[in-house]
Amino acid sequence: MAGPSFDITCPRCGHKFQEATKRLLDNLSVICPGCGGKIDVKFKDEHGLETTTEVGPVQVRQGVRGSVSYSVEVQNRGLNKHRLIRGPDREVIKAKVLCQVAEWNEQWTKRAAAKRQMTMAERHKEEAAERTAEAQGTLQALREVLSSSLSDSKALDWEALKDKTPFPKPTPGAPNRPSRPTQDPIPEAPSRTFERYQPEIGLLDKLIKSRRAEKENWKARLFESDTREWEATRDRITADYAAKLEAHNKELADLDAAHKRAVGQWEAERAAFLSKQKEQHEAMDAFRARYERKDPAAIAEYCDMVLASSEYPDCLPKEFDLDFNHDTGVLVVNYKLPAPSDIPTLGEVKYVQSSDSVSEKRLSEANVAKLYDDLVYQVALRTSNELLEADQSTALTSVVFNGFVTAIDKGTGNEATACIISMQASREALRAINLAKVDPKACFRQLRGVGSSKLHSVTPVAPIINFRRDDRRFIPSYGVAETLNEGFNLAAMDWEDFEHLIREIFEKEFTASGGEVRVTQASRDGGVDAVAFDPDPIRGGKIVIQAKRYSHTVGVSAVRDLYGTLMNEGATKGVLVTTSDYGPDAYEFANGKPITLLNGANLLHLLEKHGTKAHINLVEARLAGSETAAK
Repeated sequence: MAGPSFDITCPRCGHKFQEATKRLLDNLSVICPGCGGKIDVKFKDEHGLETTTEVGPVQVRQGVRGSVSYSVEVQNRGLNKHRLIRGPDREVIKAKVLCQVAEWNEQWTKRAAAKRQMTMAERHKEEAAERTAEAQGTLQALREVLSSSLSDSKALDWEALKDKTPFPKPTPGAPNRPSRPTQDPIPEAPSRTFERYQPEIGLLDKLIKSRRAEKENWKARLFESDTREWEATRDRITADYAAKLEAHNKELADLDAAHKRAVGQWEAERAAFLSKQKEQHEAMDAFRARYERKDPAAIAEYCDMVLASSEYPDCLPKEFDLDFNHDTGVLVVNYKLPAPSDIPTLGEVKYVQSSDSVSEKRLSEANVAKLYDDLVYQVALRTSNELLEADQSTALTSVVFNGFVTAIDKGTGNEATACIISMQASREALRAINLAKVDPKACFRQLRGVGSSKLHSVTPVAPIINFRRDDRRFIPSYGVAETLNEGFNLAAMDWEDFEHLIREIFEKEFTASGGEVRVTQASRDGGVDAVAFDPDPIRGGKIVIQAKRYSHTVGVSAVRDLYGTLMNEGATKGVLVTTSDYGPDAYEFANGKPITLLNGANLLHLLEKHGTKAHINLVEARLAGSETAAK
């Protein structure tokens, strides 16, 4: 069976013809029927031919804290492989890219060599088996996202962060020195004793002296002429040799000078290279020192590098933002998760020889949903564990993982981004768990994580903590409660002190669960007086608090203002605290809304719960003329 044909154009004569694919695979060359020349055929892609790994440009990403990360996209279409290589060091990224290119090219070379020995049917079967193995490997990797990360150390190797690559250029070699020129041989100098210069004296010459003298004079002139010619030849040879020797010496001098310049340039480039490398080492040492001093920016950058160096399957984007609270030791990770549609579903590939087609078997919808949910739970646990395990300076008390997904909202048809999972894990809680044997979902519930029972439904949830570190309204707080006693009238206290008292008492309320309360700048604008970040999975999220130190009943307008502020801030709950009480219309408006109204009696009870006693006398406050609301 010849199989399908393959179109060929002769590069010499332009003749176009067809050849059977099997023949090409067997021989890799054909004879052009037009000109009779041999044509070497190099196959590509689907024909089992040579392919190359494509490398994209280096992308630079500036973090919110000034950190810089680099990424390079690498893909090999023939192997159907794609990878995004990321990291904080450009040169390390380049090295990883080169290693990946070499690995994939080697894989493709081996695959192409093997395929040339197969028939088309065998090749299709092999390809189906390879795709099945690859698909099964991908699915297995997704199922083992957590367990596969537990054996290796998560802490960064400080020395490995330093660029120790040797200077790439070799030392300039010594030039090839030409051999010394040789002088042409100088002919033997004429001598009067040579036979050439001896006159032939006959009997007449002996008898006639003039004849003899004429012959002797002629030989003498010949000798003189030859001597002059020899001297000219000698001088020419000597002069030529001197010129050659001078040119030789000049060439040697030029070669030595060029080599000296090359060595000088090489030494300068090497010195600059080593200097830059030294600067990088010093920067890494300085970074390490700042990290060990628990500098907040260094802690965040270190954690960023830990997550960036974590290897995940290709379908996970590995994009995240970090927010470290130095005061509480809480690190918030807003992690971008893949959409359910991004998860690989291919389970098996079969080649059907009777129809010369490929059959793909994919996971059922129920299995895809289970795989997705399990993957998300694993990513949350793995991320928290990696960060806490890598925490060499013990700066982290807990990690809050907020998983965000960008997907199509089935209700609107528009793309939307939502947080679908939120979990806070402390160091002590994770140490008490054997992550190698847990069920990810059960472990997530054990840690009181927040999320829909069906994560693949992309149901939004409120993050346990989602700090806004750029909120300039936050100001330093101070303690007030310790200055109070049973005789202190809360309704008559300074309005700014009252705000800080509310912040202080709510902080005591939330601290036990890892929460945080921060007071905002005083502006008397009816806005936010304090912001609480509550990690509790039921009541958790961002809570805005307003304090009203009133001596008269609080009307509905104040509650409406709080509700508007709650919506504007994107908070999950609003709390209004007053020293007096609320009117019926205020309670009616708050009914069914995420608003809690605390009156004076509730406030005194809350203070007493945390060891502070005071009283509220509204009449006394009115008489004192202090009818002023905090903000």
